[in-house]
Amino acid sequence: MLTRFPRRLVMVLIYLIGVVGLSGFVWWTAEGRALEQLKQAGQADLTLAGDSLKNELDTFRSLAVVVAASPDVERVLTDGTEVGQVDFLLELAGKAGALDILVVGRTGRELATASVGANETHADRPYFTRATHGALGVYHLLSERYDRRVYLFAAPVFAENGPVLGAVIVAADVEAVEANWRGSRPTVFFTDELGVVFVSSRTELLLRSRTGDVRGAAQSAEYPSGVVSALPEIETRMVRGGHEIWQMNGGRYLPDRGLHLTREMPVIGLTGEGLFDLAPVRQLALLQAAVAGALALAFGAFVFWATERRRTLAEANTRLEARVAARTAELQDANANLRREVSERRDAQARLQQAQADLVEAGKLSALGQMSAGISHELNQPLMAIRSFAENAETFLDKGRPEVAAKNLSRINDLARRMGRIIKNLRAFARQESEGVRDVDMVGVVDGVLEMVGPRLQSEEIALHWQRPLEAMIVKGGDVRLQQVVANLVVNGIDAMDGTDDRALYLSLAQNEGRVMLTVRDTGPGLKDPEKVFEPFYSTKQMPSKEGLGLGLSISYGLVQSFGGEIRGRNHPDGGAVFTVSLGASPAQVAA
Repeated sequence: MLTRFPRRLVMVLIYLIGVVGLSGFVWWTAEGRALEQLKQAGQADLTLAGDSLKNELDTFRSLAVVVAASPDVERVLTDGTEVGQVDFLLELAGKAGALDILVVGRTGRELATASVGANETHADRPYFTRATHGALGVYHLLSERYDRRVYLFAAPVFAENGPVLGAVIVAADVEAVEANWRGSRPTVFFTDELGVVFVSSRTELLLRSRTGDVRGAAQSAEYPSGVVSALPEIETRMVRGGHEIWQMNGGRYLPDRGLHLTREMPVIGLTGEGLFDLAPVRQLALLQAAVAGALALAFGAFVFWATERRRTLAEANTRLEARVAARTAELQDANANLRREVSERRDAQARLQQAQADLVEAGKLSALGQMSAGISHELNQPLMAIRSFAENAETFLDKGRPEVAAKNLSRINDLARRMGRIIKNLRAFARQESEGVRDVDMVGVVDGVLEMVGPRLQSEEIALHWQRPLEAMIVKGGDVRLQQVVANLVVNGIDAMDGTDDRALYLSLAQNEGRVMLTVRDTGPGLKDPEKVFEPFYSTKQMPSKEGLGLGLSISYGLVQSFGGEIRGRNHPDGGAVFTVSLGASPAQVAA
């Protein structure tokens, strides 16, 4: 035991030294990789800021060229008299966002301005001198006249015969240009040839000399004396990969240590510079090194723990296997019981479905029984009429009057068709035949149903109010199934009025916005639960002798839904129940 302990201690110390070395290597490589990524991102940010500044200044450059070509400017220069503030220059400056627009004569004297003139002379100024030579002059300075930093663009104004008459000077407010990205990260600034920060996203860097040559800036024409100050002392050092690192104490909004990048911008006479904070880079490198060290320590601790606990785990594994075996046996028994319960539930579900199917068939047989008396009467009448017309036809043929016999035969044909239609409807209702969706005349459907239930209406002394339309009402559906729906609603209405004094049945058809609406109303006691009438096995019958299975309305609901229609039930304010069937009208019906 004593000989093993020092060996373990030595192994632990060696492992810890290896962990420290691994963390240092990870930190070194992570910092280098993060610096390269920061450089690429910084160059993109610096390029974006430089292009933004150039595009903003190009607007005023173009304004100077456009105003220089104006006939009004040429007229002012041709007259050679000072006119002071000019309205059209003021309007142009306001629209373009320029600080001022000046019209300067050949001698450098201001002739017209967009603001109150200061009678400055621009002779011997570099931008004006360049404009008098026919080129575009560009200049920047801290203007005492405007009390702010300005960028000047001087565009020459040419006479018709060629010589330069003067120049148009557009003064751009640098503060307005940099207002869109001031305060944004990272720190970006632009220095001129004197090393003075003229444009920056940080106000604490403005008019500060990066080189520290404050005296040289004070002696220049761009900056008044005493305005330019030096930046805090900057310690510059180079790190691997040629990255330039600045270390300075510039305040809370400037990084103490940052990656310095530059970009020349000769078009505007400035140098774009960026200072990108290294704190995230260092934090990321330290975090990765810490994670690598932690993982290494965790791995070592795990290996040590695994070695020490191997025997204990083996014993625990043996006990666990025994418990797993016992638990597996219990689960197998529980699984067998569960399968048995599932099988029993499936059998019960099958029996329930079969019972429901039997109830549906019973409901259909009950409906057929209720309709049988009326149907037998409807079939008996045509049969008697056919017999009578046939005998009359024989008599008229014997008398040599075939035209009258032909009329009787035609009536026999109509009665046979009527009987065939009744039998077809009965067979379709009994067998639940499925027909394709097609154009169906709802007027004919209602007429067919009333033809079947007409004898019952007469026998039970029920007044029929059928507002039959003069024209056909064509819908998309099935003829037989729609007759089944209408017959169910009419028979339910007749049954509901059993035992009431005022018996009347109202039917109407109407068309509205591409829909055909069938309304069936009775004068019975109404519906107790209108929202439940279409549920299976819910019966609307109030009399014991008329009780049904409660499947008629549910079946009707499904049939109407299959045609893309709707069926609703409610109580009428004057008493009784109202059922409304809404079906889509045929395109031909809608066009009509």
